[in-house]
Amino acid sequence: MKRILMLHGINHNMFGRRDPRQYGTLTLDDINAQLQALAQTLGVTVETFQTNHEGAMVERIHQAYFDGVDAVLINAGAWTHYSYGLRDALAILTCPIVELHMSNIHAREPFRHHSVFAEIVQGQISGLGLDSYLAGLRAAVSLAEARSPA
Repeated sequence: MKRILMLHGINHNMFGRRDPRQYGTLTLDDINAQLQALAQTLGVTVETFQTNHEGAMVERIHQAYFDGVDAVLINAGAWTHYSYGLRDALAILTCPIVELHMSNIHAREPFRHHSVFAEIVQGQISGLGLDSYLAGLRAAVSLAEARSPA
């Protein structure tokens, strides 16, 4: 069974409370429940991890390398736009990485238009709210299966 790691970044524990115009009213628990339901349908497992501490995120990415996960989904939040430390940690991974965002980062403030991860991820999905996560999971599973058929 393919193992997918979903990494939630800074401030995502505040989904449902933080700027509902941009992020909607779903909580992180709601998002994770929807991911788990889709994972069951797709026949994969999804582990979720959220932190507001950049070093903890780097350590979890390192652990993903050692665990040999089949794919990584990441919504790093604001770290997307400036964390070269996270970028370097992600670059260590040998599995597919899909970057995703609830809001359309290209229609927001100019500093959000750039992703430091863009050159090392297989793709980016943004602006679809919960569907960004669900499409990201489908893409990650497809990419993982293409790399090593079950």
